[in-house]
Amino acid sequence: MNIEVPQNVEILINKLNNSGYSAYAVGGCVRDSLMGKIPHDWDICTSAKPDEILSALNMHNIIESGLKHGTVTVLIDGQLYEITTFRCDGEYKDNRRPESVRFITSLREDLARRDFTVNAMAYNSSEGLVDCFEGQNDLEDKIIRCVGDPDKRFNEDALRIMRALRFASKLGFEIEENTKSAIFRNKKLLKNISVERIASELIQIIDGNYAENILLEYAEVLGIVIPEILPMVGLEQRNPHHVYDVWTHTVYVIVNSPHGKVMRLSALLHDVGKPRCYTVDEKGIGHFHGHPEVGAEMSRKILRRLHLDNDTISKGELLIRYHDQRPKLSPKYVRRLISKTGIDAFPSLLELKRADTKGQNPVTIPEKLEYIDELDRLFHELTADGNEFNIRTLKLTGSDLIEMGISQGKEIGSILKEMLDMVIDGKIENDRKALLAEVRRRITESEEVVL
Repeated sequence: MNIEVPQNVEILINKLNNSGYSAYAVGGCVRDSLMGKIPHDWDICTSAKPDEILSALNMHNIIESGLKHGTVTVLIDGQLYEITTFRCDGEYKDNRRPESVRFITSLREDLARRDFTVNAMAYNSSEGLVDCFEGQNDLEDKIIRCVGDPDKRFNEDALRIMRALRFASKLGFEIEENTKSAIFRNKKLLKNISVERIASELIQIIDGNYAENILLEYAEVLGIVIPEILPMVGLEQRNPHHVYDVWTHTVYVIVNSPHGKVMRLSALLHDVGKPRCYTVDEKGIGHFHGHPEVGAEMSRKILRRLHLDNDTISKGELLIRYHDQRPKLSPKYVRRLISKTGIDAFPSLLELKRADTKGQNPVTIPEKLEYIDELDRLFHELTADGNEFNIRTLKLTGSDLIEMGISQGKEIGSILKEMLDMVIDGKIENDRKALLAEVRRRITESEEVVL
């Protein structure tokens, strides 16, 4: 099996080889190459110790910040290459990092400490593929398997649990049975991992092309990360619009949503409020009145807890809050919804609504998608001139009202809202003179009533 190694990687390996050390491309770059993919990064492992790496390379473009951990980083043509000494890890006390690292000369021992067999292969042009743990077979069989004892691997670094789910979701691989069992046994170790690392893996899991099976099968593992999803699992909706429980419906919404952090997180949490809003009427029909508002509040807290950025949090909260809105298909009502979401967010809202529909009762899907298509058409028709229908774009400001002698903050806000509603309803043009005239008329009428 020949792998096309980039010239700069060959140069670095040859420099180490010529100085009497063994060196190989290792890990993800070997895996991706065997899959016919172009690797994003090329990592190198070597028998040379850090000071020996520096001496062998004798290059000026070296970053030495990782030396104590056995890693030398080289910058060539704008690309970073990490070169790491073969090592054996010491005791793990925090389920994340070893307390110590011991440098060794055995490639096999170095590969034995890695997470999964598909990531535990090495390659150089002279020796070819070094595969001590049948990683190539697992790659061909599309299997994620821990190297050695899976319980030990997950106790060393609990983030590997999320990494296993991420690889399966992105690559469409099955997780081997012993590895799967160890994931469930050790899932609570995820509580020891930083939320930033957890969030990064979670986003990639839900964004994977093969996320459906992973999300359905490993809900209780993901529930360690977001406990709020656990009440969704198995909650039957008992409603003619739905044929799946809340979690299964949610999974179908996720996989039918466009890729991307905001869309997939919004899909994940769009019905998170349903368990708290669940009621059953006298006919045995299930209802979830108010769940979008409850879900929006919950999503804000969840995404903050995961330390996601404010832009993602606010966009996700908005989409979840309005995902169940179904305005009448007339300019007046569609304008009102646009005024709440803004022009920029409305297309994403439509995409979430489409995905939400595709996860419902197949009998009702065609009619609902037709409705969304007409809503989409009206949106484009009404916003062709860029009119966004909100207070920001209203041709009347609080300063205008203050100049007219209106000083109460609440009154100013109320008048602006009323004027916006009139514009949205088509009762008045969004024109400054027309709006000022309407306010003056109201003031005059009010004064006459007082007199």
